[in-house]
Amino acid sequence: MAERSHAVASLPGDGIGPEVVAEARKAVDAAAARFGFRVDWVDYDLGADRYLRTGEVLPDTVLKELGEVDAILLGAVGRPDVPPGLLERGLLLKLRFELDLYINLRPVRLYPGAPSVLAGKGPEDVDMLVVRENTEGPYVGAGGTAHRGSPAEIATETALNSRAGVERCVRFAAAKAAERDGRLTLVHKTNVLTHSGDLWMRTAREVADQAGVRLDYCHVDAACLYLISDPERFDVIVTDNLFGDILTDVGAAIAGGLGTAASANLNPGGGDTRGSGGSGRSGLSLFEPVHGSAPDIAGTGKASPIAAVLSAGLMLDHLGEHQAAAALERAVIAVLPGAARYSTQEIGDQIAVAVPREVSA
Repeated sequence: MAERSHAVASLPGDGIGPEVVAEARKAVDAAAARFGFRVDWVDYDLGADRYLRTGEVLPDTVLKELGEVDAILLGAVGRPDVPPGLLERGLLLKLRFELDLYINLRPVRLYPGAPSVLAGKGPEDVDMLVVRENTEGPYVGAGGTAHRGSPAEIATETALNSRAGVERCVRFAAAKAAERDGRLTLVHKTNVLTHSGDLWMRTAREVADQAGVRLDYCHVDAACLYLISDPERFDVIVTDNLFGDILTDVGAAIAGGLGTAASANLNPGGGDTRGSGGSGRSGLSLFEPVHGSAPDIAGTGKASPIAAVLSAGLMLDHLGEHQAAAALERAVIAVLPGAARYSTQEIGDQIAVAVPREVSA
């Protein structure tokens, strides 16, 4: 029988990105060796260095090449010597839009041994998924500026929400809720954003009813409060692009900080799935820690690779290597309590050694 293999594009990026991606790759290779498959890494130098050297951020030729791999593992982008937003929009957002990565999946789980800002809360209290719509809202770039630089200057940023885009996001979230506790919470601001809020609410009610899950609703400002005061009330949250961007950083704070915050940018259905509800074969997806490039600590060995390893675990799960993904998470849990005492590479070495050879149900 031929060995299973997966082609994965490695985009280390900037700052601490190369350091944490190296340790994530080490952990993935250890899991692959234990569970009988192979990962063929394809390296790309996208990021600040390439931009400063060539003026390129994401050339069309590279974008076409990325379409041939099974998944993308990204470290971080951004550096002080590159104009703010240039790499973020030209690389991250372009990948999201061009590959139709319409789901941003952010687990919010407090692992044993991870610090939390919440007094009296433990791992049993903080365990949820946030499903963020990833290709619409105010991030599409609709808007403009008039009378720039004058006292009469006007700037607009228009949020775009389509029925198809909202529905496929909510369907994905409802399916996740059905796999877990059967509870789905829509977070929005329907009392003020009445047009988009109504679209999200009507769609969520219809989809939740069809999926057989219980739908709750929470205004986004209240949701921020409840994440701090009563995180147990949430199991799966679904929300729009902007609110999800904010909520997930609050979620990271209560679950150990950005150093443990993993993310998946998913195309669950393959191709452009507008109107299909995300059915069909999973498409090319991108996985990244959300801590940023942290250039101030790059090269010091202080960066934690935990978030990158957990993101790689989400990638393995997406690729169908479910046992290997679970083993990677077990290894992180084993290493996490004492991780603050060790360097980036030492933590990665410990995780690679700790990956179990089998995972019990």
